[in-house]
Amino acid sequence: MPEVFPIVTPNIPSGSVYYFTTRSGTRYEVRFGRRKDNIFHATIVFGVVNDEYKGEEYVTTNKGELYSVMQTIGEVIKIFMFHHPKMLIYEFTAIGKDDEPEGLITIRRRLYERYLSIIFSSDWKYDFRDNTVLISRRG
Repeated sequence: MPEVFPIVTPNIPSGSVYYFTTRSGTRYEVRFGRRKDNIFHATIVFGVVNDEYKGEEYVTTNKGELYSVMQTIGEVIKIFMFHHPKMLIYEFTAIGKDDEPEGLITIRRRLYERYLSIIFSSDWKYDFRDNTVLISRRG
């Protein structure tokens, strides 16, 4: 099973920004933003925050830590869900790499799809809209 890196949680449990650093020193941020039109709908955004990547948070690092990064992001989402049990919808968009043609399902979305059932129980359903995925509570 992939390693879960140590997670730095917000100072208050209801906070929305988490961090973790991989063994290679790459620092990630995972943010949960609430929609103005529905506070029970959270957008999940995550990416690299190291200065060496010049502010490109969706960079591909190629440090051999992909599965551990994804496992750790999944754990962050579970922690957020624990502290926000009334959330009804989670959303993320898989931004394509620079060399991927527009209009196609990205490699990142296919990767993220593999983790949905690991993170979300059967109480949740998925709605795929191009490279955006809406995960909503059933019933």
